Amino acid sequence: MKFGDNLKQIRKNKKISQEELAEKLGVSRQSISKWETGENFPSMQNIMCLCDIFKCKINDLVHENFADIDSLDEEIKMSVVKFKKEKQKKMKMISKVIYVLSKIVRIVSEVGAGILLIVMIVVPFISKNIHVDGNVLKSNDTVIGNIRESEVSIVAEYLDHHTNTEIIIHVEIVLVGLIISLLLLRMISNYLYKLFKNNNECDTPFTMDNVYYIRKISFYVIIYMIVPYILGFILQLIIGIDLELELELIDIIFGIIIFSISYIFEYGYQIQLDSKGKIYGDDNA
Repeated sequence: MKFGDNLKQIRKNKKISQEELAEKLGVSRQSISKWETGENFPSMQNIMCLCDIFKCKINDLVHENFADIDSLDEEIKMSVVKFKKEKQKKMKMISKVIYVLSKIVRIVSEVGAGILLIVMIVVPFISKNIHVDGNVLKSNDTVIGNIRESEVSIVAEYLDHHTNTEIIIHVEIVLVGLIISLLLLRMISNYLYKLFKNNNECDTPFTMDNVYYIRKISFYVIIYMIVPYILGFILQLIIGIDLELELELIDIIFGIIIFSISYIFEYGYQIQLDSKGKIYGDDNA
């Protein structure tokens, strides 16, 4: 039995006229008539409202067996299950942009980590006779970098109270922290790449692979926020200078939110099983 026939039969059984039903839904009587004749179909929101008005299940309106999606009228499929073609294109376009950007970030982070690794090797050779000249940090006569005026006295005091070996160790700790951060960023961007590439290529964003990718992303985001803080705290203990480190609560909340999204995707995965693994429409949608 088709949707229009189901709607008409249930409406008559409930002894509700087309005018009364239209008033309850906030639509015209002609809309109700077109739904019942199969000339047009209601939106998903109106279908849910019909279920509420009739106190029935969506299966009662749509089909005897809603799980058998292939036996539904094509128009009903498009109204109930699949995205419209425009939304599908937009979703896939956004996914493609994000996975391309993620790939770029992944490459940049890999190159950055490699450069820092080289710097770690070079540091012991350029840190000899390091000193402050005005607001410039130098090693012998080689300029290492500029120092903000507000930090000149702090840097100068630090250099006066630490040996060359201690300075090398401290710099290496900072570089290790930066390298770990870049590698974590690389892992995050790698799973972002997989997540949105999967969204672009698959019939549905709700897959167990995507659930796995999102959970990995949330895990590495949390580690990305915590590791620099831990290394900074260790460095603070070693050099004896208050670095004013704070682990922001909002950062932890962001990580938890990302992790929670995986459960939303998992829930979506369970829901769309009724559509046999497909949410996106085909080219003719």
